[in-house]
Amino acid sequence: MTTLRGLRMKAPAKINLFLHVTGRRADGYHLLQSAFELIDWTDDIDIDLRDDDCIVRDGDLLGPIADDLAVRAARALQALPQWKAQGSPGARISIRKSIPAGAGLGGGSSDAATTLIGLNRLWNLGLSQDELSALGLGLGADVPFFLFGRSAFAQGIGEDLQTLPFTPRWLVVAVPACTVPTAVVFQAPELTRDSKALKIADFARLATEPVWEFGRNDLEPVTRARFPEVGRVLGLLEKAAAGENIASGAVRMSGSGGAVFCTTPDQASAERIRDHLLLCLADEAAGPAANIRVCRTLAVHPEMAARGFQ
Repeated sequence: MTTLRGLRMKAPAKINLFLHVTGRRADGYHLLQSAFELIDWTDDIDIDLRDDDCIVRDGDLLGPIADDLAVRAARALQALPQWKAQGSPGARISIRKSIPAGAGLGGGSSDAATTLIGLNRLWNLGLSQDELSALGLGLGADVPFFLFGRSAFAQGIGEDLQTLPFTPRWLVVAVPACTVPTAVVFQAPELTRDSKALKIADFARLATEPVWEFGRNDLEPVTRARFPEVGRVLGLLEKAAAGENIASGAVRMSGSGGAVFCTTPDQASAERIRDHLLLCLADEAAGPAANIRVCRTLAVHPEMAARGFQ
């Protein structure tokens, strides 16, 4: 909903249907190939205009304000001449977190992207999607995808995006009770960095199947070894999926973890798998996963949909 001086916005999570590490650049950034999809697990962001140039951040906050990606997104826009031309406005940014942090679901990156979208409108900056994406890449490799706003085949460090046909999917997403720092996984010496590069045609037909079994997540072995809770929940999810005759290849980790997911043919299957997983976790002394949800894929970012994009 848009008001004269404020915006109420949704920032969706993402999953990586697969993630292959194909190399490493001289500057240390990893070269990737992945298929991204948006899901209906969202943070809520309120942005209100201020008459001074201050950026005020409240609501749920993880870590120092200066490191917050939404604040950094606002500061990046304030460095532009277009911002000064509009009278150097400020904003109050309030975020209600629902997407778990350190889970490979892109919550922080999505908040940053949605903040860029919102402030571009609220401050009347007139920046194009490409201009916003260039700013977003400086904030994090996943930010351009959320600004792209639809299913995508990603290459490079995540900034080279091609549209994938939207496929409605139901998923069970489980987030173990541990935080997985992305840097720890990518810096692991045992990480495989030589997966063969794919062409989009290699999996485009399979991408239309509701149950996804193509490829793998090259980061998963490292995360499982260093964060045993992720491996435990993956194993239990594989058992729950097998009860619905879903192969273990449809159960995998998103991003660097720790969120794991299973694609399913329909909502009923997803709900049965969720219930089975909850029972299994309740029976174990180690305790339940932090969060388990049945989710759907989204055809388009909620803020793009609100403006009539399809």
